[in-house]
Amino acid sequence: MPRYLEHVDAGPARRLAGTSVEADARRGRGATANPEGRFERSRRESFDDGWGPSETPHLRTHVLPERACHIITRNASPDIPFDRSINPYRGCEHGCIYCFARPNHAYAGLSPGLDFETRLFAKPDAAKLLERELSAPGYRPRTIALGTATDPYQPIERTHRITRSVLEVLARFRHPVGIVTKSNLVTRDIDILAAMAAERLVKVAVSVTTLDPVLARRMEPRAPHPRKRLEAIERLSAAGIPVMVIVAPIIPSLNDHEIEAILAEARARGAGEANHVLLRLPHELDALVSDWFAEHYPDRARHVFSLIGQARGGRVYDAAFGRRMVGEGAYAELIVERMRLAKARLGYAGERVTLNADAFAPPGAQLSLF
Repeated sequence: MPRYLEHVDAGPARRLAGTSVEADARRGRGATANPEGRFERSRRESFDDGWGPSETPHLRTHVLPERACHIITRNASPDIPFDRSINPYRGCEHGCIYCFARPNHAYAGLSPGLDFETRLFAKPDAAKLLERELSAPGYRPRTIALGTATDPYQPIERTHRITRSVLEVLARFRHPVGIVTKSNLVTRDIDILAAMAAERLVKVAVSVTTLDPVLARRMEPRAPHPRKRLEAIERLSAAGIPVMVIVAPIIPSLNDHEIEAILAEARARGAGEANHVLLRLPHELDALVSDWFAEHYPDRARHVFSLIGQARGGRVYDAAFGRRMVGEGAYAELIVERMRLAKARLGYAGERVTLNADAFAPPGAQLSLF
């Protein structure tokens, strides 16, 4: 059940006692702490007993292979426009403090905090699994969402190239795909994406959280600079690839004043659609974000969480379909109206680009005629 915001009126943002990690050790990371996941039976606290050096080694990124049985994940959520998705990686080196996928790391017995951005899993068999699943008798194509939980173009994609291998399969099968990313690395694959776009098989959503590089470095330390994301929108659009800009997450009293500026910058570079998501704080994310505010913006924490509570029915988080993405109440309605007015003024499309599922053609399928 959602927890109520007792801490909003009780004082400033809370610290995660005993789980914070020294700033030097986590330099370049988003989370300020590494608490146990919600399924763990024990809790650990670090402290200096005076018997040795207290320095914590600098946190490095570790990538382990994950041997999945299936690569397409299905969902029946009524408030999202896709029923299947692929995530080539678990965990994300971008380190965005607000990432709603952080709590998923608890299922692997790891922390949604610093573990989420330093202990990653890659699925090297993704392309092979995808080819098998798309070739299965009775498979019916609908748009696959690529990167719904963690970014398919996070830094480790440069060497692992799993996302590109997945796109190569989708292109061969002429299967529609929607990509969500905040990385300009997506432009590396313009050769594949442009060819798919010519058949209405792809569109790309680029997340732009802020135009302020200082705020971006604090919130999403290993994600590309906001300028690089805008340049990616421009390059994709110039190649004929439909682009949506996602203003996400909108964090009250932190980046909400930038909505119109982000939409204007993205539109000037060719984005045709726009959407937004209000900050979501499921499970451990509430405490992690609160700890982050206590370190970076302690003077704003009370106001931020008060507005979150107003938009979430007095709760830290409301997971109800239809409300979890945009919230409810006066503040949430104001954001929706600002988005609507700005999109209309800037000339964004009123309807989303529809991808073509009728082009689906598994390689070799025509041989069944003989």
